[in-house]
Amino acid sequence: MEGVEVPSYFLCPISHEIMRDPVILPTGITYDRENIERWIFSDKHQTCPATKQSLVPEDLDITCNHTLRRLIQAWCAANAAHGVERFPTPRPPVDMAQIAALLEEANRPQTQLTALGKLKAIVLESDRNKRCVEASGAVDVLASIVERSIRDSLKMEEELCDVVECTTATEEALAIFCSLQLSEKSLLHLTQRDVDFVELLTKALGRPSYRLRSYSLLLFKYLLSVVDPARLLSLKREFFEGITKVLQDQISYQATKAALQVLCVVSPWGKNRLKAVQAGAVRVLIELLLDEKEKRKCEMILMILDQLCACAEGRAELVEHAAGIAVVSKKIRRVSQLASKMAVKILYSLVKCSPSPAVLQEMLQYGAVSKFCMLLQMECDAKVREKIREILKLHSRDWRNSPCLAPQLKASYPFL
Repeated sequence: MEGVEVPSYFLCPISHEIMRDPVILPTGITYDRENIERWIFSDKHQTCPATKQSLVPEDLDITCNHTLRRLIQAWCAANAAHGVERFPTPRPPVDMAQIAALLEEANRPQTQLTALGKLKAIVLESDRNKRCVEASGAVDVLASIVERSIRDSLKMEEELCDVVECTTATEEALAIFCSLQLSEKSLLHLTQRDVDFVELLTKALGRPSYRLRSYSLLLFKYLLSVVDPARLLSLKREFFEGITKVLQDQISYQATKAALQVLCVVSPWGKNRLKAVQAGAVRVLIELLLDEKEKRKCEMILMILDQLCACAEGRAELVEHAAGIAVVSKKIRRVSQLASKMAVKILYSLVKCSPSPAVLQEMLQYGAVSKFCMLLQMECDAKVREKIREILKLHSRDWRNSPCLAPQLKASYPFL
């Protein structure tokens, strides 16, 4: 396109690129459909980007600018020799009648999978389609499919029947839920149905299908923003076993991150720490931390371990793991200030509540004590400094004469 001047009115005011599907807002400004729908529906803006006039997404009338689209297509054709790409005529936007027909087909067993596949394709096409599908009552239809499919698959499993079709329907319905990026109102509606949806997702987490477990976990992550805190208190041990298995199996990057995010939120509630420990979470988290290079994931793993070490069972699991103290010590000053803070809190819990000679020796051997001294010389959180000083004062007799500590560190801290 070098040497070709593009008319300014062909360019979208948001992306400053040639518009493929120009549409007009009630404010009179034309934008490319994909850009303005992302601006309104995904980015949640409620004003026109150019005029700053208010927009109401629910009542928004977006009209195709057919005249401008034909002008752009004609200009592209005329300049094809200069390398200008000709844009195909965009597909007409989906309407409510089309979605209603697909939802009706999705409720019939013989057409269910085909209809769900078409519905997923529509949802993935644009942000406008997501909102259109959500507004058409899809939440109730999809939730009913998940409920029936999980119930039927459990029954068929008891009867030693093939459950593949039931599992596939559940996967497709949950995939659409995750792609929809549901509004808070729809998520709340999902948690208030007659059937406990959290319980359904717990059952799905226990299934062998990787896709089913991954989508169940992602949807639960979204539900956390609206679920009643009292419901978090009653999460079953099976729920934590399912999440731990997702982490252990490393299903996908997205599923692992969602599992860590969920554990960060639910672990502090009630007896959830103990349930997570009993599900084997401490062992799996330590093994993840051994090889993890990504900063944010390291921070989340250490946050969860800190929460689990608030109970005696969690501390015992970490101490019993051959790499427990070593990997936590290793992450101090290696990842971020937050990771160092969490690692210090974990080790503080151990020396305050489980200060056996073996624990103290491991902390010294793997460099935790030296790193404590280094942190005191740096700018760090006041509470972290306070914890470090308390640790060093409590156990200075155990560490003072060790060859593992550099002489300059001993000289800097008389209490050592």
